[in-house]
Formats: sequence, C-alpha cells, structure tokens
Amino acid sequence: MNEAASHLEGLLREALAPVEPPEDLVERLENTLTSITEMAADELEAWELSAMRDPRNWARPAAALMVGSAAGAALVLLRARRRAQGSPVASVDAAREAAERAIRDLSRETRRLLGNR
Repeated sequence: MNEAASHLEGLLREALAPVEPPEDLVERLENTLTSITEMAADELEAWELSAMRDPRNWARPAAALMVGSAAGAALVLLRARRRAQGSPVASVDAAREAAERAIRDLSRETRRLLGNR
C-alpha cells in the first residue's frame, strides 16, 4: 500500500508541476482581446436603429455589447497590469501611489479604447 501511495504521490506531483506560459502569451492575448472588441464594435455599428424596434432582433447586438464590453475591460486590466509589473511597492505611500497610478492607467486605457469607437 505504501508503494502505491508513493507512486500516486509522484504522479500527482508530475501532473501538478507548474508550467511556464509562452513568452508571447500576453501579446497574443492582447491581440485577441483587441480583435474581439473591434468585431463587437463593428457588429454594433452594422445594426440599424429601425431594426431594433422588434425585440427579436436584440439578441445579436446585446451579445456583441456584452462580449465587447468584457473583452475591452479585460484588455484595460491586462495593459494596466503590465504597466504595474515594472514598479515594486515598498511602503504605504508607495502603495497609495501605485493604486493612484493604476486608476489613472485604467481611465487612460478606457478613454483610449472608447475614443476609437
């Protein structure tokens, strides 16, 4: 029984070993989120207001709005996180400054993304 337990433990250790993500993962994720946001915006731009009178036509624009908003928010957070990684936080004042900087970055990225639409 002890041998089986140690074998199982070894298998679990091997299966749960940390895996390093590819170096270009952040760039690929950012490109994908940007593409999704742009496709959702294009979908919303293609709809005519006259077609919106019928509630049966609301599904696609509603889905585009939800998906585009989620992708845009994730993109803003991804870019803000990337900027924040370069600055270590050492004290309470530094933590406050980092939080203020993160909020400024979030608002700047949000304005930039929404300004393009």
